[in-house]
Amino acid sequence: MKELTKQIRIILILSLIATNISCDQISKTIVRQTIDTDQKIEVFKENLILTKVENRGAAYSLGANLSPVLKIILLQIGPILVLLYLLKQILIKTEYSIATIIGMTCIIGGGISNILDRILYQSVTDFLILDIGIIKTEIFNMADVSIMMGSLVIITTTLLNRNGSLFNKVTKEEK
Repeated sequence: MKELTKQIRIILILSLIATNISCDQISKTIVRQTIDTDQKIEVFKENLILTKVENRGAAYSLGANLSPVLKIILLQIGPILVLLYLLKQILIKTEYSIATIIGMTCIIGGGISNILDRILYQSVTDFLILDIGIIKTEIFNMADVSIMMGSLVIITTTLLNRNGSLFNKVTKEEK
């Protein structure tokens, strides 16, 4: 029974990661096929804008002018190693809370999706700009949303754990 529970847990984790990757890749495919580069479509006045930019670097185009070898090392191999480490952690260690696991799957899925873009297209497709009051973003994509939401879930869970919340880690006695 314990082995079946472990297998179900692994399947659920991998499914959450695959869902994050799929949502991002589907949205980017639609944008690539329907929006011209630098075209701006106001979805909700000037508060939500769709556009298409191919980012050849990381956030804010950092590293866009690096040599091809350095780009591969810093924008593909490095992130792949970090994501594989995170994946190993949540697949092997069972004491993480459900919220932490969900947060990590969002980070891993978003990260993998952006790396896929870098490998397949030599750039990452960004297409959303948000401007709502004090919230004004640079251009981003759904993978970025996954990474940010996953990070927020982990930070929130960590802070609440210190105060004895419902998100506490599962202890070995509770398993």
